[in-house]
Amino acid sequence: MTRKVLWPVLVIGILLIVMPFAISLPSKASAGQTMLNEFHPIMQPANVNTTVNYYYQTFVPLRAVADGGVQAAPEIPKLIAGLASQLHMTPTQVQQFLGTDFPAMAKLLESFPQLVPIFTDVPPGLDHYKPLVTTMKDNVHNYAQIDSLPNFNLFMWFFVIPGILLVVLAASGLGVFGVFRRRSPGA
Repeated sequence: MTRKVLWPVLVIGILLIVMPFAISLPSKASAGQTMLNEFHPIMQPANVNTTVNYYYQTFVPLRAVADGGVQAAPEIPKLIAGLASQLHMTPTQVQQFLGTDFPAMAKLLESFPQLVPIFTDVPPGLDHYKPLVTTMKDNVHNYAQIDSLPNFNLFMWFFVIPGILLVVLAASGLGVFGVFRRRSPGA
């Protein structure tokens, strides 16, 4: 009866040794540990809070600037022409006046047409990054729990060492080691 129980124990032990290698556990565990290590500074609560704050308090409000920039860019030539008419100047004189007395505004107005493609990408960019920011915020605790586990590179040994022990236990109970001793030339 004992021998019948030892054969399944032997098979389980062999599976515990072979399966980690069959599923590439060493390389996957190493990749998992590398990922945990590299995400460690990013997923710290203070850093995640900073990311969330930048997203919601800085970038989301800039959506209005981007939307306004897209709408304002085609109006700039009309603005310059309207100012020229009201100030009794030519459009070139208005641009020179703005460049001299309001250089930052002149540069901004000049850059609007080139910024339209960037402004156009802001709303979809914000929509794209919102799930990332939300996921980071919602998983700080989960990350901390996973990060508190032993090094992933050790996981393979959590299977292999018990597997070796089961193989040795079953093999010795089945008399496998005695067979090897009887066949050795010096016995």
